[in-house]
Formats: sequence, structure tokens, C-alpha cells
Amino acid sequence: MLKCGNCGEVSEKWQYLRLMDSAPLKGGRGSATMVQKCKLCSRENSIDILSQTIKPYNAEDSEKFKTIVEFECRGLEPVDFQPQAGFAAEGAESGTPFNDINLLEKDWNDYDEKTKESVGIYEVTHKFVKC
Repeated sequence: MLKCGNCGEVSEKWQYLRLMDSAPLKGGRGSATMVQKCKLCSRENSIDILSQTIKPYNAEDSEKFKTIVEFECRGLEPVDFQPQAGFAAEGAESGTPFNDINLLEKDWNDYDEKTKESVGIYEVTHKFVKC
């Protein structure tokens, strides 16, 4: 969920950012991952995924917070996060790829045929840190 930095209005619905999305900024000032007009104050705000900041979350990061992506926020502030589909993992010991993982339930599990072991992601949590 996103909050307008001008009036404080928080979106009523989930809005999803995807690296492949791009929308033009008003006045030909480039583009951003998402550009939207606030329903309450009508201000045009934007948020951009900084692709060069995307980092993996590895097994050794387990149970720790780690910066995995940064955003450039121009009037929009992320206040809540709901993971969906599109995540991927790799078996730490086997290198087995697990693609299109859906984390909507904050948990995921599968079976790694190479190691004959269960694998999973459990209790996904997040926090936003302002720079």
C-alpha cells in the first residue's frame, strides 16, 4: 500500500510494482515504475524501482532484515507490502531452480529431488527504511 506524501491519503487497494513497468512523468521529465494521481488531493506522485539496488536474499540472511531493493519515491511512500508471485529460489546445496514462487501466504515449500529434502520459505516479514 502507498501513501500520498502531500495529504497522507493511503490507497484503499493493493498496488503492485513490477520492474518491467514504466509510465511517463508529467512534463516529459522521464519515467517511473508507477505514476499516479492522488484521489484526495489530485497531486501526481511517482515511485521508481532502482533496478541496480536489487539484491538476493540468501540462506545465510535467514531471520535477518536485509535491503533487497530501493525505491526512489517522489510523493509516494510505501507503507505495507504483500508479496505475490514472481519470486524465485535456488537450492543452496543442489542449485535446483524453483521459479515463479508465490508468497501470498507468506510461506512456500517444495521438494528438492536432487537432495531428497523439503525446501521452503517461511514467515516472510518486511520493513521499510527511509534513507
